[in-house]
Parts: sequence; C-alpha cells; structure tokens
Amino acid sequence: MSNVAEITQKMEEKFNPSAAAGLDLVFQFNIEDDSNFNVTIKDGTCAIAQGDASAPNVTLIMDSDTLNGVMTGETDGMQAFMAGKLRAEGDMMLALKLGELFPA
Repeated sequence: MSNVAEITQKMEEKFNPSAAAGLDLVFQFNIEDDSNFNVTIKDGTCAIAQGDASAPNVTLIMDSDTLNGVMTGETDGMQAFMAGKLRAEGDMMLALKLGELFPA
C-alpha cells in the first residue's frame, strides 16, 4: 500500500498540462485512513498541498487503497464510486476530469 505522500508525488509526475489548459479548479481529497490533501489546477499548472482547501469545486472521499488503485489505473473510478468505495461532494462531473488530468 502506498501512502498519500507517495501517491501525490506520482500524481505530479503524471500530470497532463494540456488537459488543464484554461481550467481553474480545486479538488479536495479526504483520505479516511491517511492525511487529506488538495489539488489546484489552474491554466495548465498543478499544485498539490496537504490539508483542506477552503472552497473546493469537488471533494472526493475514499481510503488510501482506493486512491492508489484509481491513480495507478488498477481501479476504475466510476466502478469505485458505484461500489461505494469513493464518494463525491460538490460538482461530481469534475471528478471525471481526473482521468484526463492524471492519465494512468
């Protein structure tokens, strides 16, 4: 199992700037068995910070195993959502953009 620090480092490496062109979004990740973090996508850049964002566009709630699976491509995000392993609050359609922003 990877911890959140390792996962966020992989996210930075996988980030696809062209998919983020013209976007201004904040994703909040609430990790039930590890630390929370947030990802700010702005005009082709990605900034990952520990803790909670003040006004995220969408909040994704899951455990670290689910996060790792989704980010490595081993787990389909939509399947995790349907199985109740992933919950979303806010603009749930934005969660679908994560696959473009962080391709497996």
